[in-house]
Amino acid sequence: MLSISHAATGAFLAAKLQNPVLYIPAILASHYLEDWILHWDVGTGLSNGTRKRSHAFALELIDLALAIGVVFLMFRDTVGGVQPQIYFGAFLGLLPDFLEAPRNFFNWNPKFLKPLNSFHHSLHHSTPNVLRGLIPQVILLALLWAMK
Repeated sequence: MLSISHAATGAFLAAKLQNPVLYIPAILASHYLEDWILHWDVGTGLSNGTRKRSHAFALELIDLALAIGVVFLMFRDTVGGVQPQIYFGAFLGLLPDFLEAPRNFFNWNPKFLKPLNSFHHSLHHSTPNVLRGLIPQVILLALLWAMK
């Protein structure tokens, strides 16, 4: 999934569940569940060589900037700010991808991350079809926005 989807889900769960004992495991589980759903993201094609790392990295920076903007727009309060736990939830929603980034972008997979990255990769279902891969994410973002 795009970082926008993972960050918005993490922020949403942190906002709704409030208690870190509840939202931390829920956010981490949601990341893997979302990656299990057929989707497209900026890293699609890295493992089979159809996308260059440099191109995916540049697109990921744009994706992360948009994720921050979406979280801010969805969860700003009446004075225009966002509660810190909302940003923490967004960060947690992205954490599995951050842990996998050294492997994906720099061809470096530290030994202590290999089991977690292998688990993450085993649940990842992506499609090269951009439209088909973005539809579930647009639906997810619309639902999160409506339920915020």
